[in-house]
Amino acid sequence: MTLRELLHAAGIAAPPGDRGRDDVPIAGLAYRSEGVTPGTLFFCVRGFVVDGHQFALDAVRRGAAALVCERPLGTDVPEVVVPSVRAAMGPLAAAFHGRPTAQLRVAGVTGTNGKTTTAFLARHMLEAAGIRTGLLGTVHSVVGGRVEEVERTTPEAVDLQATFARMVAAGDRACMMEVSSHALDLHRAAGIEFDCAVFTNLTQDHLDFHGTLDDYYAAKRKLFLPANGGRPAASVVNIDDEWGRKLAAEITAAGHGGLVTFAVDRDADYRARGVRYDSAGSWFECATTAGAVEVRVPLPGLFNVYNSLAAIAAGGALGVPLDVAAAALQDATRVPGRFEPIEEGQGFGVLVDYAHTPDSLENVLVSARELLEQAGGEGRLIVVFGAGGDRDKEKRPLMGAAARRLADHTLVTSDNPRSEQPGAIIAAIVSGAEDAAPAGEGSAVEVEGDRRAAIERAMEIARPGDIVLIAGKGHEQGQEFEGGRKVPFDDRDVAREALRGLAAGSHVSRPR
Repeated sequence: MTLRELLHAAGIAAPPGDRGRDDVPIAGLAYRSEGVTPGTLFFCVRGFVVDGHQFALDAVRRGAAALVCERPLGTDVPEVVVPSVRAAMGPLAAAFHGRPTAQLRVAGVTGTNGKTTTAFLARHMLEAAGIRTGLLGTVHSVVGGRVEEVERTTPEAVDLQATFARMVAAGDRACMMEVSSHALDLHRAAGIEFDCAVFTNLTQDHLDFHGTLDDYYAAKRKLFLPANGGRPAASVVNIDDEWGRKLAAEITAAGHGGLVTFAVDRDADYRARGVRYDSAGSWFECATTAGAVEVRVPLPGLFNVYNSLAAIAAGGALGVPLDVAAAALQDATRVPGRFEPIEEGQGFGVLVDYAHTPDSLENVLVSARELLEQAGGEGRLIVVFGAGGDRDKEKRPLMGAAARRLADHTLVTSDNPRSEQPGAIIAAIVSGAEDAAPAGEGSAVEVEGDRRAAIERAMEIARPGDIVLIAGKGHEQGQEFEGGRKVPFDDRDVAREALRGLAAGSHVSRPR
């Protein structure tokens, strides 16, 4: 494909005065100069730390056939000057790979909480319906039935479109993908032809990036009401969430059909009735305009009822019959690091969850408390958690307050401190805990800055019938420190080691 053909397919104007230079063949795409090989179209992407325009000459030396940039650079290769390189990257990548998402049924899931579980469940339903389905998400990706590791929830557009092309080549016919607010603001999802978009909820998170909740919502909204058209055929929205109700109203006001609502507490297209759950899972009747079906999913907690509803509605939009969806949910597997039980024969429960926002932490604490009550109400709830550095600082005291109100014993520890001092992050959490209840009321609050030691401490103080909740990192397999240093660390493995140490009557070694 020549540069001229590629630009035409993407709807981007060719460079003026090209003198035929836009006939140059394009053999590949890259946004890092080290990835350039002869014939590559290089995107000069402005980053938060470095500007890709600085690497244009290096890209040309490596064989770049042309550049996409935001200002003339005076190189000896064709330069396509655009208002935003990021905005151009998706359509160009999609055109280069032959619009792979036009050959897939693609559903994008966005929201603060529940994206991963919803995507996992919906993919399971589609597979049960005989539709081979890929997955792009936080925990891992699946391409042609093969699991692949991921670096971020939503990759850059060049990588995304290449992955979609691999899905098509491998026989996938649909894709469930998580879509982050960062990706929507940074145009990573541009060029994707969504058949369905799902909104789970919106609560405080990522304000370090977006600034305000209104701006955070505006980023999510782009999946459903993009400025350049190309709206999804179906918009699945949680109307129990206040931001979801706002979104549903805006979709309706825009005159765009395809709105599908789900809820527990309100009338909706998909509504859960008679909700109940225990440690083994959740049960409810899913009532729809086309009839009702009993649903059982082996995932406990009210939040998983919402995730299941979202998945059923998304599955329906992609062609999965209601009865097939309900049957598939019965044997759905747990998502790694999402309310995941850890069993080593101990006499108390241990749960690991990715909850890292005030709302998600509150949800899992409430669900864990309900499990204790169902077991007789004698056990205590012990929570271990921290907060990430270089991220939304305002949520830290809110998380401390939630723990103080809902747990019996709180162990505040380090999460991923990154460039911040762990002690400062912990102090902000503790301040919120102290403000949440008068002295002597609420849960006991203990500080242990070493995450491994904090988990071990929780196991040591747990008694039969208690539940220990380890929150914040879930499936993650490393702890991030200053300078980009990442140390192997998996809450699940550390919890198992601590439990085995207790069973053996010895303390677990604590490597530093």
